Amino acid sequence: MKRKRNLYQIEEDRPTGREELCRYFPYFNSNSSQFVCLFIGRIFRRPVLGKAMVVAVRASPLVFLPSSPFAASRNLKKQCNTIINFNIGLQSSHSKPSCITISSIKCSASSTSTIISKEEEPLPLEVNEIKTMCKTWVWRGYNINYLSYQARNNNTSRPSLLLVHGFGASVAHWRKNIAILAQDYAVYAIDLLGFGASDKPEGFAYNMETWAQLILDFVNETIQRPTVLVGNSVGSLACVIAAADPSQTSIQGLVLLNCAGGMNNKAIVDDWRIKLLLPLLWLVDFLLNQKPIASAIFNRVKQRENLKNILLSVYGNKESVDEDLVDIIRTPADAEGALDAFVSIVTGPPGPNPVQLIPKVTLPILVLWGDQDPFTPIDGPVGRYFSSLPSQKPNVSLFLLEGVGHCPHDDRPDLVHEKLLPWLNHLPVTENVVT
Repeated sequence: MKRKRNLYQIEEDRPTGREELCRYFPYFNSNSSQFVCLFIGRIFRRPVLGKAMVVAVRASPLVFLPSSPFAASRNLKKQCNTIINFNIGLQSSHSKPSCITISSIKCSASSTSTIISKEEEPLPLEVNEIKTMCKTWVWRGYNINYLSYQARNNNTSRPSLLLVHGFGASVAHWRKNIAILAQDYAVYAIDLLGFGASDKPEGFAYNMETWAQLILDFVNETIQRPTVLVGNSVGSLACVIAAADPSQTSIQGLVLLNCAGGMNNKAIVDDWRIKLLLPLLWLVDFLLNQKPIASAIFNRVKQRENLKNILLSVYGNKESVDEDLVDIIRTPADAEGALDAFVSIVTGPPGPNPVQLIPKVTLPILVLWGDQDPFTPIDGPVGRYFSSLPSQKPNVSLFLLEGVGHCPHDDRPDLVHEKLLPWLNHLPVTENVVT
């Protein structure tokens, strides 16, 4: 006989551990991170919910080691579909990927130049290629890792693109997108402070506003041209904060991929599920501020078996979770300062909410949303807000991507490019230099 289902009990014939938590608590709306849900019981190999405290921990500031530029010589090769994914979303195994248009974009014949046939698609960049391409920009005394990939046709009338990763990711998270976008645009990608190969300063208090200012300064000092910001998860939110700055004149548009509601879960307080879990989140904050406990959890998550299981739980395409992916994520998590950054981000202030910021932005906005996202579900508070925007703001277009998780650009890059390239092609012609 099955027990009555509620938040604290589970049916006895249902799976336990990581998959169970993802099923019962899919609305954390963490979004500042690739939110990894674990049980303390699971960590110590005791399978139960209701007999053990539920702990929501995020993956460490996982970093993809950057790499080098050989992809330019392979621009006309067929795209490889088995490259590593870092899809932060739980995709239904039975659903067929497709794209549902909520707010359509009218494409004229002039946009056909941005449509790339499969035979002409450049291969995704490899991690070692990206590492060779990356450079260092010094910001406020900190080393910031970034990539610059110039457009093949050197069309200076088009804006530059700045790709901003989400929690736990880095420049390499965009490896499936950079080469394709660079056929018509100058593409930049950056590791935010605390992530990737950028510095992770000891004792630094991470917050959304700092990342937004870093983005604005990078555009003004390094790119020095009108720029479209393309962000995922917490990177999207940082881009929104930057674009909402009344003093900025360099941002020409926003592309938001499953935008976060805040740097951590405490940002979403208008959902009964989060209200119910707030005491637990406060307890998690307390525990993570005890360094021995935080270190034990962090080290357990980084173990190869646990990390691979976590990745399998959030990937739609399980074949993408290979040993290379595990190594890519594990290695940077061992960097000095990674634990401190993880704790600071998880326990820090959530920062501004997109609901407060979007009304201040009059720039063109493209929103792409994976409908299988367990962290910012389309029917959660943040997803519902963005779903309502096309009918309220003429500058916003939104597409729901069916069968796609939290990181659409890596989960189904083909669907993202199908919507992104025509939208970019319809942006106004830009001036050559930011004034």
